[in-house]
Amino acid sequence: MSASKIILITGVSSGFGRALAQQALAAGHTVVGTVRSEQARRDFEALAENAAHARVLDVTDFDAIDATVAGIEANVGPIDVLVNNAGYGHEGVMEESPLSEMRRQFDVNVFGAVAMMKAVLPFMRSRRRGHILNITSMGGYITMPGIAYYCGSKFALEGISESLGKEVKPLGIHVTAVAPGSFRTDWAGRSMIRTPRSIADYDALFDPIRQAREEKSGKQLGDPRKAARAMLAAIDSEQPPAHLLLGSDALALVRNKLSDLEKEIDAWETVTVSTDG
Repeated sequence: MSASKIILITGVSSGFGRALAQQALAAGHTVVGTVRSEQARRDFEALAENAAHARVLDVTDFDAIDATVAGIEANVGPIDVLVNNAGYGHEGVMEESPLSEMRRQFDVNVFGAVAMMKAVLPFMRSRRRGHILNITSMGGYITMPGIAYYCGSKFALEGISESLGKEVKPLGIHVTAVAPGSFRTDWAGRSMIRTPRSIADYDALFDPIRQAREEKSGKQLGDPRKAARAMLAAIDSEQPPAHLLLGSDALALVRNKLSDLEKEIDAWETVTVSTDG
């Protein structure tokens, strides 16, 4: 294992955030986790005396983020790794889902992550080292009916991660977009926001999808502890990847998407190149 690092993880109360924090602490790293309540703060800090630190922070409280990060730098130490894990899933047919739910989805999954990155970058830049991991999703590559806002947010975070990675690589900073498939987290359970159904035309398509997702929740193939170990491998790497898929389902679905996209590009190539000149 490489040297001990200070890792800042947003959303450590459950799911990937909790699993990664526990694995990182076990590997000898110092972890600062963001939580949403004082009770959650106490619970997290009880995991490891002097190594587990928590800060109460909502990633959509953009005005509080800079001060929180500066406080961590001053009181815990230099942040070596930021893991943008805080996020949730929105499920709903797009026509039925109000714009307010899209704004909330993007505020947490995109704007919150970007605000965290902007807060840590001046420190990482001054040290000419650092690593940012953004937890995206296979939904940042593939799409399914009924999660348009969620996929939109993850496509956005994938694009931002890749572009930022090119900006900061010359400064010694790495950016990795980690795209999990289906894992046994609360994503499809208590943390998912579901828009009520209202338009019967979508029943035949969407009702079976919603039912299957609810039935599968908690029984998914992916093990969050193994995902955490995979992320630690990326953190320990001298040359971490810009993109990291997690799970055999993500691998198969993304490869199929890329193959279908290539076929469609080929089929329309004549039209595509007809616009030159």
